[in-house]
Amino acid sequence: MLGELTRERGQRRPAGPVPLRVPPADPPPADGVRAIWYGHASTLVEIEGRRVLFDPVWSRRPSPSQLVGPKRHHPVPVELRELPEVDAIAISHDHYDHLDMATVRRLTRTQRAPFLVPLGIGAHLERWGVPTYRIVELDWDEEVEVAGLRFVATAARHFSGRSLTRNDTLWGSWVVAGRARRVFYAGDSGYFEGYRGIGSAHGPFDLTLMPIGAYSPSWPDIHMDPEQAVQAHLDLGGSLLLPVHWATFTLALHPWAEPVERLWREAKARDARIVVPRPGEAVDASAAPAVEGWWETLV
Repeated sequence: MLGELTRERGQRRPAGPVPLRVPPADPPPADGVRAIWYGHASTLVEIEGRRVLFDPVWSRRPSPSQLVGPKRHHPVPVELRELPEVDAIAISHDHYDHLDMATVRRLTRTQRAPFLVPLGIGAHLERWGVPTYRIVELDWDEEVEVAGLRFVATAARHFSGRSLTRNDTLWGSWVVAGRARRVFYAGDSGYFEGYRGIGSAHGPFDLTLMPIGAYSPSWPDIHMDPEQAVQAHLDLGGSLLLPVHWATFTLALHPWAEPVERLWREAKARDARIVVPRPGEAVDASAAPAVEGWWETLV
């Protein structure tokens, strides 16, 4: 790792401004699936007329302090006060790049939606001022219906903890199912055989949101690499893969654009459908645009 720290340092951030798009203000599709990736893992999924916000992080740094830690490579495409009304806010685990105190506090004031979280994370939210009636905690394989959507807390291969604590809260992934459409959000995870079981029990999925960045041979059990993300997507019975957990923060030693380049290569080799939107760009799962390679000018 010490050797890697001294190599390719300039390649761990984009060479220019990351292109952003202004998210649409029109209503969500009544029968389909549309997604807006805001950067890193923060994504708004619109499914059958409802809106679900995953792992919202609007702060400049995913850190205990806004004075230290990795900084954003691009602004968030939309301010929190400009978000449309959402029906649910789903959190995968309590690491700083997925659970941000400042963002949670602002969403508590500006939104009315419940927070769906794995076991133990409700204590964080309560300390930050979220009313208990807006907190829904689930163990793996437990489910709840919110706004006509079925949410199932599913497994992941990761860990949890803020500051010096470790594994005192649960981590996981999410299945969101409407009448006919289904979406899977992986959160953070290493690859594991459980994806086949999740796909068999709850799939197939119109859209999977799969992490592709912050991997390393030094921590293979907790973050999958792009090739494993494609395999997990296929295990799940996914139709379209939208990559998350890349481009916004430098959290590992690989070059900035390497995750998406490897993903694109593997998707072609495995005949897997992927879409790589710019932050803020809306994607219709049934009519996803071809991959354009917009990041290639930034390496």
